[in-house]
Amino acid sequence: MSMRSLSQLAALLRRPPPLARQAGGPPAFFSLLGGGAAAGAGGREGGERGGRSETEVREPRRPPPRRDRPRRGVLPGFGLAMGFTLTYLGLIVLLPVTMLAAKSATLTWSHFWATVTGPRELAAYRLSFGAAFAAAAINAVFGLLLAWVLERYSFPGKKLIDGLVDLPFALPTAVAGIALASVYARGGWIGRWLAPAGIEVAYTRLGVVVALTFVGLPFVVRTVQPVLRELAIELEEAASTLGAGRAQILARVILPELTPAAATGFVLALARALGEYGSVIFIAGNMPMRSEITPLLIMIKLEQYDYAGATAIALVFLLASFALLLIVNFVSRRGGGGAFLPA
Repeated sequence: MSMRSLSQLAALLRRPPPLARQAGGPPAFFSLLGGGAAAGAGGREGGERGGRSETEVREPRRPPPRRDRPRRGVLPGFGLAMGFTLTYLGLIVLLPVTMLAAKSATLTWSHFWATVTGPRELAAYRLSFGAAFAAAAINAVFGLLLAWVLERYSFPGKKLIDGLVDLPFALPTAVAGIALASVYARGGWIGRWLAPAGIEVAYTRLGVVVALTFVGLPFVVRTVQPVLRELAIELEEAASTLGAGRAQILARVILPELTPAAATGFVLALARALGEYGSVIFIAGNMPMRSEITPLLIMIKLEQYDYAGATAIALVFLLASFALLLIVNFVSRRGGGGAFLPA
C-alpha cells in the first residue's frame, strides 16, 4: 500500500461519524453519555461564533422560485381565436342581416311603412307571435311533465318513448306537416273524434299551434332532463321527513331547481316556433287574414318578385322576434329562471 493511500485512510479514521457532531456544537455522543452541560456550552459557543441558531444552520437554503413559462394550450391564442370567431359570426350572421337592411333601405319610408303595416301583414304578425308563444307555453308545461316521467320512473318502452322525443329533430318539417294534417283532418285518426265536438284542427289557427308545439317539444324535454338527473331524491325525502307535504316539496324543493332549465327550454322553443315554415303551411290552410303566418307571407312576396317588400317584412319580423326574445330572457333572469338567449 502506498503512502498516499495510508494518509487517506488515516484521515477517514480521524473524521467523526455523520451523526456524531451537530453544526456548531460538540459530538452528539457527549449528550448520550451525560455530557449535556458540555454539549450545551459547546452549542452556545458555536451559536455565538456563527451568529445563527442551530435550526437556522441546519435548514437548507431554498432556491428562489422559478418563473415557468406559460404552457401553450392546444387551441390557438386569444387573438387568433377571437379573430376567427368574429369572422365566422360576421359571415354567417351579421352579413346576411346587413344585406337584409340594405335591401329594405331601397324603399322610401312611406312605402316601407305601408308595406310592413298593412292589414294582411299585421294579421300574419299576430298569428305568428301568438301561436309561437302558445306553443312554447304548452311545451314548457307538458315537456316538463314528460321529462319527469322519463327520469323518475321505469316502465316498459321507456327507451322507445325517449327516442320518439327527438323525432321532430330528425323528421323533415314538410313530412311532419303532411302527417299532422292527415291525422287532424276531419277523416283522420284524431280529427274524426274531434269533429263531432265542433273542434277543427287542420286548416285552422289551432293547427298552427299544434304544428309549432310538435317542433318545439324536444327543446324543453332535453333541457330539463339533465337537471332532473342531477337532482337528488334525498332532498325530497329530507323535506318529507321534516313534515313537508307534496305540494310544499314541489313548490319549494323541485320547482326552484327546474325553473332555470324550463325557462331556457321555453325560450328555445319560442325561437324555434317563430321561424318555423315547412310543417305549418301543410296544416294551416294559408288563408289570408286568418291562417297565414309571416314566413309564408314573405315567400308569397318573393314569388311575386317583390324582393324589397319581402326583405322589409323579414326585417321587421326579425327585429320584433329579437326584441321578444330579449324581453323573455330578461324576465326569466329576474324571476330566477336564468334562461339563455339562443343564437
